[in-house]
Formats: sequence, C-alpha cells, structure tokens
Amino acid sequence: MTSAREVSSLQGESTFTDRQRSLSSEVPVECLDYAYIEKCNDVKYLEKILRVLRSGDEGFYPHLIQFCEDHLEKLDPKNRALRKATPVATASSLSKDEWSQIVDELTTWQEETKHAETLLKQQPPCDDVMKEIPSIRNSNCSISLNKNSNTAERRKSSKRVIPRDYREWDKFDVENECKRIDGNMNHSQPAASKIKGISQIKTEVDTSLLTQQEKLVMANREKDKGNEAFRANDYEEAISYYSRSLSIIPTVAAYNNRAQAAIKLNQWQNAMTDCHSVLQLEPGNVKALLRRATIHKHMGQVQQAAKGLREVLKMEPHNVSATELLSEIEKECQPEQQKQGKKIIIQEVEEEKDENTEKKTEAFLVEPSQPVGGEERSAAPAERGNMGNAQKKPNGKGDLGQHNDSSSSHTKHPWSKGANADKYKVSTQESKEKVANGTNQRGSTASAHADQGSSGNQTQAGGTVNLDAPCGALPPPLARLKNEGNLLFKNGQFSDALEKYSQAIQGYNDSGIDSPDDLCVLYSNRAACYLKDGNSQECIQDCTKALELQPFSLKPLLRRAMAYDSLERYQKAYVDYKTVLQIDASVQAAHDSVNRITRVLIDQDGTEWREKLPEIPLVPLSAQQHRREEPPSADVLQARAEKAARDAERKAEVRFAALKQEGNDFVKKSQYQDAVGKYSECLKLKPEDCAIYTNRALCYLKLDMFNKAKQDCDAALKLEPTNKKAFYRRALANKGLKDYLASSSDLQEVLQLDPNVQEAEKELEEVTVLLRQSLANNSQGKPRKTVPITEVDDDDEEIPAVPDSADTYRSEEITINLHPSNSYEFGQSLNAAHSGGSTAVCADLLTFTAPENLPQYLSTQLDGLTLSFIVKVLDTHLLKKKPDLVYQHLNHLHKADRFSISMMLLDKDGRQHISHLFEHLLNTESTQFTQSDVQNLANKYI
Repeated sequence: MTSAREVSSLQGESTFTDRQRSLSSEVPVECLDYAYIEKCNDVKYLEKILRVLRSGDEGFYPHLIQFCEDHLEKLDPKNRALRKATPVATASSLSKDEWSQIVDELTTWQEETKHAETLLKQQPPCDDVMKEIPSIRNSNCSISLNKNSNTAERRKSSKRVIPRDYREWDKFDVENECKRIDGNMNHSQPAASKIKGISQIKTEVDTSLLTQQEKLVMANREKDKGNEAFRANDYEEAISYYSRSLSIIPTVAAYNNRAQAAIKLNQWQNAMTDCHSVLQLEPGNVKALLRRATIHKHMGQVQQAAKGLREVLKMEPHNVSATELLSEIEKECQPEQQKQGKKIIIQEVEEEKDENTEKKTEAFLVEPSQPVGGEERSAAPAERGNMGNAQKKPNGKGDLGQHNDSSSSHTKHPWSKGANADKYKVSTQESKEKVANGTNQRGSTASAHADQGSSGNQTQAGGTVNLDAPCGALPPPLARLKNEGNLLFKNGQFSDALEKYSQAIQGYNDSGIDSPDDLCVLYSNRAACYLKDGNSQECIQDCTKALELQPFSLKPLLRRAMAYDSLERYQKAYVDYKTVLQIDASVQAAHDSVNRITRVLIDQDGTEWREKLPEIPLVPLSAQQHRREEPPSADVLQARAEKAARDAERKAEVRFAALKQEGNDFVKKSQYQDAVGKYSECLKLKPEDCAIYTNRALCYLKLDMFNKAKQDCDAALKLEPTNKKAFYRRALANKGLKDYLASSSDLQEVLQLDPNVQEAEKELEEVTVLLRQSLANNSQGKPRKTVPITEVDDDDEEIPAVPDSADTYRSEEITINLHPSNSYEFGQSLNAAHSGGSTAVCADLLTFTAPENLPQYLSTQLDGLTLSFIVKVLDTHLLKKKPDLVYQHLNHLHKADRFSISMMLLDKDGRQHISHLFEHLLNTESTQFTQSDVQNLANKYI
C-alpha cells in the first residue's frame, strides 16, 4: 500500500503532466518555428510557445528558445516570462580574493561578538542604572522597579475583600469615590514632563568641526529621525529633530516637514514662518503653498488661502489636495443667505425728534475686498473689516429681514421678549462719550500705541504700512490721521478708527481746505465705523453728508441702505439699494436685499406697496459709466504677455528636459530610431541646443545614416565651433561615406583640441591606412591620357606665340581658353599647358584667373604633379612681374578640397619648388602683404 505522501506526490506529478499536455495541445508543432515566432505579435501566445519550448516536451532547442525570448522582449520588455532565477552565490561563483575577504570579515565579526559578550558577563548588575531607565514614549505612567513595594502591593492585593451588606451599598457615594480614585491616580502618576530620566532634545547641533559633506549626512540623518517621530505621531519630538537638521544645513524638505508637524500641533504662526522660509529658498514650492493655504484657512484668512490654492492649481492643475481644499473654502465663503436669525449687536435708542419711538440698530459683517476706509487710494489694503463694500454680500437673508417694530405686526425679533430687550438699550449720548473718552474696550490699547508711535511706518502681518502716505489734497497731519484710522479699521478697532476719522474731519473744517472728494471719503469711512458699532443713525447722517459732497457715490449709498435696513426703514433702504443697482448692477448684496425687502413690503403694504415708495432718483449716465470695467492698460497687457511667455518658456523647458531624458533612455536601450524621434522633438522646442545635434548624430551613426549624421554634426559646429564630439562623429560619418580625407581632417581637429582622446588616435590610424589604399587604387585604375603631337612643315604659316584674342591663346601645338567659366574649362586649359610643358601659357592662364575662383576650379583635379607645376609657374614667371597676384593665388590655393592629399603626394622636387617660392616671396617688397603674412602662409605649405 502506498502512503498518503506518495499519493499526493503522484497526484501533483499527474496534475503537472496534465497541465503540460494541455499546454502542448494548445500550441501546435507548426508554431515552434523561427518564421512563425518572428511574425507573431501576440504576447500571451508567445508566452505559451516559450513555456512549451522550455518544457522540453517537443525537444530542447536552445537557439530557438533564445530567439523566442528576444522577440518577446522586443514586444514586452518587462514580461514575467522573461524573468530568470538567479542562483545563490557560493564559493565557486566568487573569486579567491572575494571569498577570502568574506571569510575574514565573518571571522572578525565573530571574535568581536564573543569579546563583547565576555565583557558584558564580567560586569556586575547595577540597580541604579535600572532606576534611571526612562518611560515609554507618550506614556504618562512610570514603572516602579522597587521590589519591596511590588511585594507589599501583592500582599495587600492578596487579602480577601470582605463582602458588604446591601444597606452599606445604599449609603455608598459613587461620585466621591471616583473623585478620590482620580485624585490618587493624578498624585501617583506624575506628568511625563516631570518624570526623571527624560532628557530634552537639543534643537541645535555644533558642527564647527565638520566638513560640508559630513554636515549634509548629519542633516539628512536628523531629518530621518524627525520623519520617524512624525510617523509615530510624536510631533513635538519631530519638530526637535527637524530643528536640529535645520541648524546644520537649512533645506526645503526640513522646513516643509517642520511646518507640517507644527500644523498638527496647531502652532499656526511657527508653521507660517517655516512656509515663508521655504518660499524664500524655492518660490514655487507646491507643498509650502498648500500648507500656507491650510494655515490661512485655520486662521480665518479665507481669501488668502483661496489665493494660494489658485496659485498651486496654476502650476499643477490636477492637484487633488488643492482642488478639495479650495472647494471646501468656496463652500464656506458662499453667501450665508440661507442661515437665518444671525444677529450680532442690537441697540435700542430712544430719540424724541424721530417719528418712531423705538429704533433698533444692527451691525453687519461683510467680507472685505476693497481697501480699508472705503477708498481705492487708501494707504493700507483691507484684509479685515470691510466698510460696507458693494461687491460683497451681507450675512444671509435672515440677517436683515423681518425685524420687529411697535407699529408692525408682520415681523418679530426672536430676542425682543419682555424685559430681555432692556439689556440691549444703550443711549446715543453714552456711546458718544465712550468714543470721545476713548474708553471703548475694543482696540483702545492698539490705538494708544498707534498715537505714541513716532515713526511713519507700522509693520503688519501683510507688510509695512506707511502712515505718512499722501491722501488726495489733505495736508500731512490729516492724511496721517486718515491712514491711522484705516489701519485701526483693518485691525477691527472700529471705535478708535472712528475717533481718528472724526479728528480728521474736524481738522478739515478748521483748515478751510476745498476738497469735497476727500471730505466725502472721510464721512464715508466714519459711517462704516458707525455701522460696525451698530450706530445706524449716525451712519445715515454721515452717508447723507458724503452724498451731498459727491452725489451717487456707491459706498455711502450702500452703507446708508444697510443702516436703513437695520432700522427697519425698508422703503428708504429699498430706494437706496435700487440706486446702487443703477450705478453698478453687479453688486450681489444689493440684489439679495432688494428681493428680501420686496417680500417684506408686500407683506406690510400689500399689492400697492410700490405707490408708497419714495421717488427713486435717476442716476445719470456719467455716474453709471465710471463703474464699468475699463479695458486693461498697455502695461497690464504687456505684463500678461510677459507672464504668458514665461509660463510657455517654463513649460517648454520641462517638456524639453523630459524628451531629452526619454531619448537618452532609448539610446541606453539601443533603440536608436525611437531616440531620433525624441531628439527631433527636442530640436523643435530648442533648435539652438548643440548637445541634441550631437546625440542625434550618434543615433544616425548607429543606424548607418551617415549623410544625416554629417548634417547634424555640421549644425552642431555652427553653434559651437570647438565641439569635440561633433568633430569626432563627423569624422566617423565621413569614414562611413568613404571620404577618408575629410575624416582625417576632422580627427586631426579633435586631437588638436584634446590630444588625450585615444579613440581619435586609433581612428586616425585606420583612416590613414584606408586613405592610402584608396589613393593607390585610384592611381592604378585611372588610365593615362595621351596627348597627340603633330609635326608642322616649315612651309606652313607660323603660329604666333601671343594670344590671338582675349579668350584664346595659340602656340605651335597648344590652344587654350584664357577665361574659363567653370572648372571643366579651366581643367582643360591647365592640362593642355601642363602636358605641353608650357609654363608661360600656364602663367597667362593664372594671370586671367581670379584668385578666389582657383579653389573651385581645382576642387576635383588637384594632385601632386599639378600643384608642383603651378608652384613652378608662380615662381618662374609671375613672381617678378606680379608678386601681389602670386600672394593672392597662394592665399587661396590651400583652400582647395584636395590640397592636403596633394601635399602628401608631392615629390622632393615639388617641395623644393615650394621652399624656393616662399624664399623669393619673403625677399620681395610689396604694399599688399608683409613678411609675417608670408611666414604665416608658408606654415600651411611647408
């Protein structure tokens, strides 16, 4: 009988065999072929073929397996089927030196461990050390290590508790017993900060003796410790380690991490400071902007938080955290019109002169968006405490609607019930006395500091405010009072701001200045303070004075409408709101208030409510037009264009870097065709980048596209004439094109720039050998031309040895063209003179040939014999007659394409002719050249 283990093994073998047979049945034998595998592009099917080949069921074919793996790797380089198990390293797989080093290290470690263990065993146990063991992190309880106390506690706990009678349980006071237990626990378990043994972590590290590299390593180590503490939710310890890292080397990551830890501990100011430090080091850091926005949100600065989040979304439009946080802020900032019944300050003022016996005022909270003080040219921008800004909505529909009045039975205040309303009564005279005496609790201290300050600047959270900034036509003392009032209003100190505006108005009246606009602004700003303090009656008076000075001014109208609304004078409030909408129809607060007051008036006066309204004034067109948005100025348009250009340049730079990296990665993988595509896209973005041309040239060389490689190298050399890579790769391209002379020239340029380039030396040796072989082949395969020589009888007419015309020269057997128009005609004439050995004819030909055309005419015909003949002609015939022409010919002759190889093929006589020519030219005086010019030119020939 077989055992269970044998049965299971047999079942496993049968299962594996069945799986292999099923796999073999799925893959026909015809598919195990080179041609089929090469054409197959189905990755899954190729995996099956590879498994069948590896199984060996159809035979073992190593080359076919390798071919299948290579084809699969081209289709899917990261396919799991290509993974191969790496065998464990053994002594046989390592060299003797490596294995001996490993053995020595293990032996040393074993000896050190044994020695340390021996020392530990020899040391006696120390109870004092055990007593100083600190408690566990974040634990408020300490473990007592006193054996006697533990034994006593066990003995006490071992005593059996005597049961109590039910009557005693009725008398038992549970609450007192709980308090007693809590008190004992508080006394027995001291706070973690008082436990002995916990040492405070120093936030600074002395790095005076460390190098820069050591500082960097230590700073990263301290930052990692902070990260570990942060993950353990020990944020205070994380801040300590981050501070240690920053004391060594300030880094963006450490500042960012410390800011996040401070946010976790609600230390908003410290977190804000760290965010500012990050933005100073790296202005566009997304993490710092996100965390600063989070801090602004928690500090109640919603608009600044939204502004920071929009900056983040401009840089990263798909940032999920910024999108979610911005949506939360926008929900919080939505008009709270649906929240009804929110009241802030209620004052009941009795006035004999008014028709109604009881008046109630209410202050409105309106989010700021305009400069403080209600004017656009104010020195301090508004961040808090808007003065009735027309562009913002008031608090909800319930804030201003359906107030109670003694003459109205339709609306009713929830707080006006019996005697409870008496506590809200504050007389106007008392309010004025508080303002005059400066005893109002809100902001009196800050006001005193502002008055005592001798400097004209004050530092706020948003920056420095210049209190001496000019304000319209106001003299400096009144302008300072106004700026101080704006600053106090911004800080929420409305009573102190009201006092400053009152002093400015009094000073204006005493000085006799004629500036209605400035006085209108002062009255409007003071009206905003009255509105904030709940004094609606004074607000209405100041707004009316402001409108008398400057009719149809938007802010005084809106503030007076709010004041009327708080006093439940809905008809006058309706008229002012409608006037505001005539001036600027985009004021959403006016729209909401008009809709709400319309419903109130319908309930109060019925369908004829419009007939009981006062007359709504008609706003002139001039007052309406100045509220419309003006087209942006030229400076604004230029700034926008510059910003767009910077953004486009930044995006292009990022795109260029990504494409270049992708191209480099393709080159490392030997995918040169794909790399060419990436480099071509790079050149579309930055066509002046030299490195891209040389990289693409390398890809073309690998693809045997030598012409394109040469073009890229030429473009790179135009941008950077001394680029060694461009010269070297152009030499390889010329070698591939079998232009060995040009290749040799480029390699010589490389060695001239850097003599240590060994690759260039090797290539130069190979190119020189190839050049000699090609020259030898050309000379052997090129047949010599035969020049027919005809005999002339003495009786025939003698041909004169002078030109018959300007274009033709006739001799005994030579007829040449002295004015060739192309290289072919010049070559015919030069060969005729050379074959006839007539130096005089050649001298005439060179006389009529422009020196700058000589390299072009000799581009394909110059060789050693021709060069030697031309030099001989210049020396024997033209030097004495026309030395300037000889210098010009020599100055252009070396620019011919085949000049270098012709110099190599010169014989001894030809070199002597060149030496004699330059010796004679040095001894010749001319105004066209000097001896130094001749010497420099001789260096190119000799």
